[in-house]
Amino acid sequence: MRNWFKSGEPWIWMTAGAVALSLVMVYAVVWLAAARGLTHFWPHPVIQTTFTGNDGKPQRVIGEIHDEEEVSLLRLREAGFKIDSPDKFTTRYLFKLGNRDVTGSDFKWFPQPMLGKFERPQDLLTLERREWGNFYGHLKAVKEEGKVVAEGAAAWPELQQRLERSSALFKEIYHIEKVEIGNINYALEKLRLKERKLELQQRLTAAEQAALANEREQYQKAFLALQEKLEKLRHEIKRDSLAAEISDGRIIDVPLANVADAYLPNAMSIPAKMRHYARKLWEFAAEDPREANTEGGIFPAIFGTVLMVLLMAVIVTPLGIMAAIYMREYARQGPLIRIIRISVNNLAGVPSIVYGVFGLGFFVYFLGHNIDLLFYPEAQPAPVFGSPGLLWASLTLALLTLPVVIVATEEGLARVPRSIREGSLALGATKAETLWRTVLPIASPAMMTGLILAVARAAGEVAPLMLVGVVKLAPSLPLDGNYPFLHLERKFMHLGFHIYDVGFQSPNIEAARPLVYATALLLVLIIVVLNLAAIRLRHRLREKMRGLEGV
Repeated sequence: MRNWFKSGEPWIWMTAGAVALSLVMVYAVVWLAAARGLTHFWPHPVIQTTFTGNDGKPQRVIGEIHDEEEVSLLRLREAGFKIDSPDKFTTRYLFKLGNRDVTGSDFKWFPQPMLGKFERPQDLLTLERREWGNFYGHLKAVKEEGKVVAEGAAAWPELQQRLERSSALFKEIYHIEKVEIGNINYALEKLRLKERKLELQQRLTAAEQAALANEREQYQKAFLALQEKLEKLRHEIKRDSLAAEISDGRIIDVPLANVADAYLPNAMSIPAKMRHYARKLWEFAAEDPREANTEGGIFPAIFGTVLMVLLMAVIVTPLGIMAAIYMREYARQGPLIRIIRISVNNLAGVPSIVYGVFGLGFFVYFLGHNIDLLFYPEAQPAPVFGSPGLLWASLTLALLTLPVVIVATEEGLARVPRSIREGSLALGATKAETLWRTVLPIASPAMMTGLILAVARAAGEVAPLMLVGVVKLAPSLPLDGNYPFLHLERKFMHLGFHIYDVGFQSPNIEAARPLVYATALLLVLIIVVLNLAAIRLRHRLREKMRGLEGV
C-alpha cells in the first residue's frame, strides 16, 4: 500500500474522480434547466375529469397536469380529504386550471382516489391571454359585435381567421404606441431640454421661441393623428370575441383583443405540435415579456445582457492589458509591484455586491451627478447620468473583471521566451516595437483567456447590476433609432436579474417556474456562445504563433 501511495497513482485517480464529478455537476445543471424549461413550450394535452369532494357531488375539472407526486393518505386525511382506501400512499396531481379571472385560482392539487377517468376531448381549447394567464374551455361560438357568426364545428376555422386579424391589429397598435409615439415623445423632450438650455444661457430669443413652438406644434399634430388612428384600431380590435364553456358549465365570452394564441392541443398531430413548439421557442427569444415578465418573450433581457457584456469587454480589455504590460515590462520589480499584484489578486475575490455598492456611490452618485451638473443643467432636477444606467453597469463589471484580465495577461507575457525579446532588440528594434510586434502577438492567446473568463463572469453577475442599472421592465432598449442611437444613461434588462425576478418576485410562481429554467438555459447558452467565439479566436492566434514559441 505504501508503495502504491508513493507511486502517485492514488492522486491520479483522485484527480480523475474530481474531474468526473465536476462534469457530472455541470451536465446535471444544464440537463435540469433543459428538461424543465424546454418542455414548457410543448403543447400539453388538456385533461377533463371529475373530482368527487367530501359531499359526494362530482365536479368537472379541466386543465393541464402540471406536476404529480406520491403522498401519504394520512396526510391527505389530516388535510380534510375523506379517502376510503387501505393503501398508505397515493398519487396527487397538480392541475393548471387557468381561468384565474373566473375561478380565482390558477393551480390546485387533487388526490387521485377522488378523481374520475381522465379524458381528452378534441374540442378543448387553450387560450394564451395577454392578461390573466391561460384559459381552458370547450369552444362554442365565435361572435362579431356580440352576434354569433359561427358555432359548433365551424367555430374553430372562423376563430383562426379572426384571431389572425386581431393579432395583426394588436401588432399595429403596439408598434404605434411603442415606436411612433415613443419617438414623438423623445423629440418633444429634446425640444423642452433645448428650450431650457437656451433659457439658462440667456440666449432664448423670440425667434428661437417661435421656431421651437412651430416644431413642437408639428410634433403635436403628428401625435394627434396617431391618437386618432389608435382609437380607430382599438375600436376595430374589440369587434370579435369567442364563447367557451368552462369547467362549471358557464359560458364565458373572451375578447379576441386579449388572446395572444389559441390552439386545440388534444386535436393536434405530432407535426403540428412540433411547428407549435418551434414557433413558441422563437416567440420566447424574440418578443417582449407580458404579465409582469411571467409570460411572453425575453428579447429585451437578451439584448441588454449581450450589449452590456460587449461594452464591458471594450472597456476592460485595453485597461487590463495596459496595466499588465506596465507591471511586467516597464515597472521596476520590487516591493511596490509585489504589493500591487497581491492587491489585484485579492480584488478578484471581493464579493460582487461590494463592487455594486462602489459603483453606485462613485459612478452614479459622484461621477454621474457631477456630469449632470456640468453638461446637463437643463435636465435638472431629473438626473441623466446621475441615476443607474448601462454605462455605469458596464464600468462596474469592468472594474469587477479587471483583475482577471490583468493576471491572465501577465502570465502570458511571462511565458514569452527571453530569447525572442533579445533577438528583436539585437536586430535594432526598440523596446516598444519589440513589445508591439513580437511579444504581444505571442501573448495574445493568454489575453483572450482573460477576456473569456471576464465575459463568463460578467454575463452571470446579478448582485452589482441591481444597484447600477438593471430593472425589472425597461420601457425602451438602450439602442434605437433616436440620436445618439446608443443611450448609455438608460436602464436595461438582464437575463440574470430576469431569473431572479421571475423566480422569486413573481405573484404566480408555479406558472413562471418553467420560464426560470428556460431563461437560465438561455443564459448558459449565450455564455457558451461568447466563450466559444473567444476560444476559437484564441486557438487561431495560438496556431499562428506556435512557430515562435520554440525559439
